[in-house]
Amino acid sequence: MENNTNEAVAEIKYTAKDFSSDIDVKWCPGCGDYSILAQVQRTAPNLGRKKEDIVWVSGIGCSSRFPYYMDTYGIHGIHGRAAAVATGVKLASPDLAVWIATGDGDSLSIGGNHFIHACRKNVDLKIMLFNNRIYGLTKGQYSPTSLKGQVTKSSPYGTVDFPFNACKLASGSGATFVARTFDRDPKHMQEVIKRASEHKGLAFVEVYQNCPIFNDGAYAPLTDKATKPDNVLMLENSKPMVFGANKDKGIKLDGFNAVVIDLNDANNSINDCWVHDEADENPTREFILSRFSELDELPTPIGVMRKFNKPSYDEDYHAQIAEVTEKKGKGDYKKLFSVGSWEVE
Repeated sequence: MENNTNEAVAEIKYTAKDFSSDIDVKWCPGCGDYSILAQVQRTAPNLGRKKEDIVWVSGIGCSSRFPYYMDTYGIHGIHGRAAAVATGVKLASPDLAVWIATGDGDSLSIGGNHFIHACRKNVDLKIMLFNNRIYGLTKGQYSPTSLKGQVTKSSPYGTVDFPFNACKLASGSGATFVARTFDRDPKHMQEVIKRASEHKGLAFVEVYQNCPIFNDGAYAPLTDKATKPDNVLMLENSKPMVFGANKDKGIKLDGFNAVVIDLNDANNSINDCWVHDEADENPTREFILSRFSELDELPTPIGVMRKFNKPSYDEDYHAQIAEVTEKKGKGDYKKLFSVGSWEVE
């Protein structure tokens, strides 16, 4: 069926406009969500799927308006339940490509339980988490990813919470594809979206996204031209981890610690640098990598952190049904509901 689908899509010749609905896009001027929407629509024609075979599911929040703006099928669910709804869609219609648009508040607070279990089960879903480190729709309360000490409407003296590291949480919960990108690098985001779409299993993509109204400049050190080279590590598979305006800084593993080395120093060599391996079977290195964004002395990794394969929940689910059906025959609902009733005394 997949080959037939790909052939049909090749004949259709979609453009980005084909994935744009006729509903007016209503986000605040300058919101990073506009960029995410644009990159998804630009990438969609190259994903090899017909529009009617794609479903976008969301919860509640600014990001959750996303399904309205995509000319595909969509479900605007309830707060935090996008992963649960999307799992149901995938199990009922396994041939569909099921995507989730969610925010740091929607997915990591009330939706945290559904999120980690979708990762654990490795359901074949693609989750795009729009992380602006704030609750935008409800006007500026701190979220599960807000930085410690951040002053917001609900933390006027600074939050005392420690923030979630979304990529570390996804990886630790069992997601088989974990990546990070940001709203101000359209080309990079398109590449990550395409790679996520090609992955069989749960693909998690965190998008660092600016909220110009309630948390403007949250990622300025990573996006401003003057500071980006020294604060961002662009991950490339099978290549050494180097960064800096002149690519003269490297990351070296010292036991379980990552340290920055000066490649201009004669005592250091690019051969000393940690070579990124997306498919590394040792989760310890990926855990170390995911912690970079928590440490001031290390650059923030952008790109695919880890990608590996294992059976997806939906595959095993349908395989089990087929196996039991072969052994016992198809079930009969009438018989099931006519076996009698229980009486509790």
